[in-house]
Amino acid sequence: MKNSIKVYRPMKNFFSLILAGSMLMLVSCEIPTDLNDNPNEITLNDPAPNLFLNGAQLANVMVQNSHLNRISGMFSGQLIGYASLYSNIFGYSLSTVESNDEWNGCYTGVLTNVRLIRETVPEDKLLVGISKVLEAHAVGTLAILMGDVPYSEAISEVDDPKFDSQVSILGALTSLLDGAISDLGSASSRSDAYDIYYGGDKDKWLAAAYTLKARYALIRSDYAGALAAATNGISSSAGDMNFIPRGDAAVTEGDKNLFNAILSGSRTGDLGNNGSYLLELLNDTTTAYRGNAKTNETARHNYYKIDETSGDANLGVIERFEPMPMVTYFENQLIKAEAAARTGADGLVYLNEYRAWLATGGRLNATFNDSAGILYDAYVLADFASGGMENADGLSSADAFLREIIEERYVSGFGTYMPFNDHRRLRGDGETNLIPPFPLNTTAATAHVERIPYAQDELTSNSTMEDDPGLYVQTEVNQ
Repeated sequence: MKNSIKVYRPMKNFFSLILAGSMLMLVSCEIPTDLNDNPNEITLNDPAPNLFLNGAQLANVMVQNSHLNRISGMFSGQLIGYASLYSNIFGYSLSTVESNDEWNGCYTGVLTNVRLIRETVPEDKLLVGISKVLEAHAVGTLAILMGDVPYSEAISEVDDPKFDSQVSILGALTSLLDGAISDLGSASSRSDAYDIYYGGDKDKWLAAAYTLKARYALIRSDYAGALAAATNGISSSAGDMNFIPRGDAAVTEGDKNLFNAILSGSRTGDLGNNGSYLLELLNDTTTAYRGNAKTNETARHNYYKIDETSGDANLGVIERFEPMPMVTYFENQLIKAEAAARTGADGLVYLNEYRAWLATGGRLNATFNDSAGILYDAYVLADFASGGMENADGLSSADAFLREIIEERYVSGFGTYMPFNDHRRLRGDGETNLIPPFPLNTTAATAHVERIPYAQDELTSNSTMEDDPGLYVQTEVNQ
């Protein structure tokens, strides 16, 4: 990562002005005293900071919702690679080049832009607070997926930044989020079309910052910290941080759901979920079906089912304009449920609040919000007792309850990194009895994947970097 090269995409439109300025000639007979000051030189103060915000947010969409997201889905029993590249990845044959785009999206796309925001408008507490949330989101995602990554020396004059420990990065990002919360708390909301996530709504940014704090606490098995942060996190789906495609329905190309774009392009037929463990959990004709007298998953099964033969044939989770989740109410609510249960508080109340939301349609769009296929009645403690509705195999009631929460996180988290992260976390904690038992993708495999590889671009350019450790080495927080 050669960080000394500071060329930023949003500034390319301004480079022609430099050439124009060089053509100016002196027309006065007097020698000006400010000859060394070029009024036509582009400075960091010239571009609107909102352009940096827009660039950072678009790059973050790539980090959160693009190629690595699909890979994590294949490693979590949620997606299947049927052919070509995705068939190889599904079979655990994964090159380090597959991480290049998201790696560059994080460092070049997000970090350079958010650092420019803080440099150019340090007094704008709204933009500064947003910039810190975006930095914490992007870097935290890479650190959780990969382990140690550059951070303390990233986007600096250091040509080959060191790799910081995963634990230290998550701690630093938690502190950064505390700073964002302080900044946003003193800011005022304002309408901002460049903010494609929240439109300048500081309260939604505040809640998202708390939910990210809760996520990073949960990853570290800090359940008290997770519960405390989630209590102030996203409290309804209206506060979800989503990528919302803004394309034109009248044309076939343009801004669309990224999964849809894959299946509408050169990868038609290569990737889907027909036959996945996820759909088995939601299909009432399979032995793995998670439904019961209080739960009907028919509508959710139909919403999640992907037609891999044509992107635009899909009307559900990858419909052309379907939002793609990044930081959400469903994650926050289920963090509260798990963290409360692990700290001796009442987790059932949070789970039932969540089920009440599912009963109204939850994440389903209008096409699949069919009341005939939706049932999420409230659970009672007896349902998790040995022999109860959710504990036929005789676990302790506490473990049966946690297993239900984890399974719900697995289902709700489709299209996010949450299922992949949960499974590694729980394996590391020795809680395999709580993990949805999705099978290995090949008969030759002997273990589930523990991490996403580093980017080949970084392996090639950073002298501090050793060889990638491979897919099966646990990251620090999961050891």
